[in-house]
Amino acid sequence: MNYKKIATTIVFISACLWLSACGKQTSTSQKQVLNLSASAPLSTIDISKSTGYGQTGNTFESFYRLGKNGSTTAGLAKSSSVSKDGKTWTFKIRKAYWSNGDQITAQDFVYSWRRTINPKTKSPYSYLFSGIKNADAIIAGKKSAAQIGISAPDKQTVVIKLDKAISYFKILMAYPLFGPQEQKIVEKYGSKYGTRSQYMVYSGPFVIKAWNGTGNKWQFVKNKHYWDKKVVKLQQINYTVVENPTTGHELYQQNKLDMTPLANQQVKNYQGSSQFKSYPYSYISYVAYNFKDKDADKRKALNNRNIRLAMSLAINRQVLTKKVLGDGSYTPTGFVASGLAKDPKTSEDFSKQQEVKGTIAYDAKLARKYWEQGLKETGLKGLKLTLLASNDDSSSKIVAQYLQSQYAKVLPGLSLTVRSIPGNNALQNAQTGNFDLYLSGWGGDFNDPITFLQIPLTGTSYNYGGYSNSQYDALIQKAQNEDANNPNKRWADLVAAAKIFNAEQGVTPVYQQVTSYLQKSKVKGIIHNTAGTQWNYKNAYIK
Repeated sequence: MNYKKIATTIVFISACLWLSACGKQTSTSQKQVLNLSASAPLSTIDISKSTGYGQTGNTFESFYRLGKNGSTTAGLAKSSSVSKDGKTWTFKIRKAYWSNGDQITAQDFVYSWRRTINPKTKSPYSYLFSGIKNADAIIAGKKSAAQIGISAPDKQTVVIKLDKAISYFKILMAYPLFGPQEQKIVEKYGSKYGTRSQYMVYSGPFVIKAWNGTGNKWQFVKNKHYWDKKVVKLQQINYTVVENPTTGHELYQQNKLDMTPLANQQVKNYQGSSQFKSYPYSYISYVAYNFKDKDADKRKALNNRNIRLAMSLAINRQVLTKKVLGDGSYTPTGFVASGLAKDPKTSEDFSKQQEVKGTIAYDAKLARKYWEQGLKETGLKGLKLTLLASNDDSSSKIVAQYLQSQYAKVLPGLSLTVRSIPGNNALQNAQTGNFDLYLSGWGGDFNDPITFLQIPLTGTSYNYGGYSNSQYDALIQKAQNEDANNPNKRWADLVAAAKIFNAEQGVTPVYQQVTSYLQKSKVKGIIHNTAGTQWNYKNAYIK
């Protein structure tokens, strides 16, 4: 995924659904080639400026890679160690090479970090450096990028200094954002750097070919200089933009694609097929409330917990996910997505531990009770609200219409108008507080609950509704500071904070995104993760 992702539903979907994969049927005697579809063109291949690494994690590598279930696997770091206080990490870089044959050095990491965090670069992910020494001051323009806490005492050693222990730091270091860049290449191409596939060098299993910056076709080709090239079986991955599932389905039926995302009705038709695959993503769609609404009556209502609870309990998420969306999406238990992180002691999913009964499950009778109580407490007889939503994708439109009809049916006196506008415009309105309700969403950047739980902190840039709770803030600060180096205590802090937010319905979760696919049985070895670099083709092959 400056806290990037609470843009609009389409921002997340475009950030992660251009990741959609499909492939071409080939025999094992021929080249190992996949043809993959994408729902939109690549926006950039500059890791300092990217808004997502779902596919390009296959061409750019950091200290680690993401393996199965969000675990860290071998990357450019041969080994690593951390000090007892958790504030100093030392990485030894293996003997590895750029796609142009130059050796990758520790200084390439130092240069890359300085370039990315420099405010002039305008990296949408610069906020992920927070906690690294001087990062916050650099982002705020108070210190120079050269003061970021990374150094290269020798050619193969990277030392990173943190302001405080970061328990998820190792997972974070699997993100391509923190990978190296070759200074001489950046300087050689100048403003052209990263604007075409030839104006770039690559550190991962594949290199990008035939990408001109705007085109609907490009390739990933096996990187002959990659340090672990012996395990990479695919010789080439061809991408073509396929704008709708109907076209993708036709190409799949013609054996021109090995994998294609399914539309709602297609999901219903293929759920029993052996070729049906569901890939969940740690993206939660939710309704944000404007606690600082410019209208006094609306502000009074939206700050009333009973009214927010009523609006949550009026949503029949089982009907929404199973029948209205019909794409395999999940009913969430709270703000943090399921499948994202597990208790370090019990391995229980965070999503189970965050749940607060009586806040999510559909209950029309209880919803009306809370609604009437909330109106009484605020002295209001009814409420007219506007729901801001993106019209860039079908899911947003479907969900907005469902909420409108459901609230009219369950909550007497609530009139909801849907304001459906282009995603960028909706985001601008949200940023300036020009909304009552905002149909938004967030997708996890890495496999830790904090990727969600930092958002509701008082004053954060993506806390568009202005939610504020001092007890919540204190628990998150404790988790990030005092308990940062104690996994069990930190986990307990995060669970307690999540329960506060969910009990208050600081936002109302609507659904967790799942994308369903048809996938040929001959496609093997794809690793998919719910957050960060979702698709890993390093070990993929055609049987």
